[in-house]
Order: sequence, then C-alpha cells, then structure tokens
Amino acid sequence: MKTIVLEQPGHFVLTQTQPPAAPSPGEALIRIRKVGICGTDLHAFQGNQPFFEYPRILGHELSGEIVEVGADTPGFAVGDHCAIEPYFNCGHCLACRRGKTNCCTQLKVLGVHTDGGMRDFIVAPIHKLHKSELLPLEHLALVEPLCIGYHGVERAELEPGQAALVVGLGPIGLGVAQFAHLAGARVIAMDVNGARLDFCQEVIGVAHCINAAQVDPIQQLLALTEGELPLTVFDVTGSLRAMEQSFSYVTNGGKLVFVGLVKSNISFSDPEFHRREMTILSSRNATTTNFKQVISALEGNKINLSPWITHQAPAEAMIEAFPGWLKPESGVIKAVVEF
Repeated sequence: MKTIVLEQPGHFVLTQTQPPAAPSPGEALIRIRKVGICGTDLHAFQGNQPFFEYPRILGHELSGEIVEVGADTPGFAVGDHCAIEPYFNCGHCLACRRGKTNCCTQLKVLGVHTDGGMRDFIVAPIHKLHKSELLPLEHLALVEPLCIGYHGVERAELEPGQAALVVGLGPIGLGVAQFAHLAGARVIAMDVNGARLDFCQEVIGVAHCINAAQVDPIQQLLALTEGELPLTVFDVTGSLRAMEQSFSYVTNGGKLVFVGLVKSNISFSDPEFHRREMTILSSRNATTTNFKQVISALEGNKINLSPWITHQAPAEAMIEAFPGWLKPESGVIKAVVEF
C-alpha cells in the first residue's frame, strides 16, 4: 500500500508497505482519505518534536472510510465515514481510571509514538472511531486539532463575559479562540502574523486582535481590559520566549493555560508568580468526549470550517509541497493531504 515515511528530519519518502492484517474483534480496517498537517508534523520534519523517533509514518489528523469490520463492532458498518481518535491509552492506569485518557501513563499517539495514518489503510479500535453522516471527509480530518483547542478551553473553565487572551494563532490556537468565543468569553487574539489575526477576526468573529510585532502587548491588553489584564491566558505558540512572556499577561488570581508545547525548560519569576497567586495549567491532547462534542458543534453548523482549509495536495505531491507549508508567507491555515 502507498505510504509516506519521514525517514529523518527533512526527508520524506513515498514507498510501498504491506497492508495491515484483517481487523480483530472490536477493530475496523479504515481506508484513509484525508490527513491534516499540524504543528507536530512540522516539528518532526524540522527535528525538534519531543517524544519522537525516526523513521516514522506521520499522520494523526485523520478521516477515512470503514472497509471491513471485525466481530463485536456494534453501531459501525462498512462505508461509514469517521474521524479517528489517535490517542491509544492503556485503560488501566490511574489517569485512565479517572477519565483522563489523554494523559495515560502509557499513551501512544498515532504518528508520534507509533506509526500514523499517511498510508492507504490502517486498523483501529472501534472505540477510537467517531462517525458522521453529515460532515465531509476533509472536515472530519480537522476534528482532532479542534478537539485539542476544545480541551484547552475546557481545562480553563471559562466564564461567559470574562476576558480571555489567546497567544499564537496556528490551527490549534485558532481552535482555542473559536471555542473560547463559543463559550461566551471576550476573546483577545495575539500573534505577529497579520494574516492570521485577520482570519481570526473575519472568520471566527474575534473582536480584538493584537499584533505583538507592532504594539506593546501589555499596554494594549490594559487598554482592552480596563487596566486589569485578562483573567485567562492561553499560550499556543510552542515558543519558549513567548511562553515565558505570557506570565506577564495574566491578571492577579488568573490562569495561564499552556496548550502549546516546547522542547525546553520554562523559567519564570517565582515572587511575581506568587504575588499574583496565578494558576498554571497544561492541556494535552483531548478526550473521547471532546471528539463527540466537537463533531456535534460541527454538525450543528456552529463553526464554518471551509475557510480553514487553505492548501491541499494528493499524497504523490505532498513531499514536494510540504516544505512550502512551513513558510508563513504561504498563507497556510490548514493543509490537508488526500490519500
């Protein structure tokens, strides 16, 4: 079967591999149709993704069609279109027993810890499939990154009307802004990319955007929050410098939610941290419930995903196109590969 392998940083190969075995009970064989490209894939290509080994088949933002089901698969049938939840958890550790399957102690994420979906076929457990009769396959491929944004907002426990700052407007940051907006927060978006800020304003409906390359961020935030700073700050940059700077954006008694991940140590002023009695939260991946919630929101037309998909390529053309997707001037919001 057709497979794209990232052999080492900066080097993909398009090759043929053996198709998977027939699905066991509780599993399904899926024909992969669409694969979203995200920051994890870009970092892996650049060689700076944590928890990663080469060679690896990337691809964890996946949609496909069921072509065969094993025994004990009630509710699923050949021909169903599904988003694939790529987080394979043990089900037994304390985190899993408490419902925090997204941070299982033995978690294996497709395309990161184990080979992913940049191939024609994959076998997956039925309980990791989320079907929809309404959504197109390219939208189902975007369910996973939207779930990461949803989970970050869920972690923050936002209150309607409160000021919430989203720093970093890659696809995950845009998802955070989208769900914070739907939660009723007064969202402020910050980035250094003017096109991303325009997208956030025009497509998501965020009223206040700050270009941190052009103005003093703190002065602008104080002006927008009547001198009090935001109660919740989401950092989705994956940039050490930006993540450390985000501590200064949080009001006294507020929360800082790190949705972005950096392969480094983060430093901050402990006296200032204590003075503000700040809460720091990490947000990792998403839960099965989040997948159901996001699909429900999409099926209810609460989000217009069509403008998000700015670049598409068939598998045969992806290797040549991929380096261009790293460049901000390309205008990429979300790139999707078709298998």
